[in-house]
Amino acid sequence: MAQDLPPQGGYEPVQYKRNLPARGLRPGYYLVGVAAIMSYGWYKYIKGVRELNELGREKMWSRIHLTAMLQAEEDRDQVRRYWADQDREQELLGKKTKVYHSDRFVRPTYSITPSNVSK
Repeated sequence: MAQDLPPQGGYEPVQYKRNLPARGLRPGYYLVGVAAIMSYGWYKYIKGVRELNELGREKMWSRIHLTAMLQAEEDRDQVRRYWADQDREQELLGKKTKVYHSDRFVRPTYSITPSNVSK
């Protein structure tokens, strides 16, 4: 039995590459586009962070400037409550009483107790 041999001059070259046209843009253009979009995003982000910092600073300074007024308002309310309490004691007991043996003002402390005590 005779052995098969290649044809005279050899076989034709096998085409293993695909001849597909390149689709889309070159990769460099995509990188430039992504970098531009990211740069814009970072710009807006940093601008927003600076705006938030400025708003926080403004809020802090407004609280600093309002503290004195709020403290004065609280003091006026406490004095009003104190004099109302003194008048109530005068009405009930017939005389002014002192809790402490001093004329010095002592800031009252209030403790909130529950109306219904459960065991």
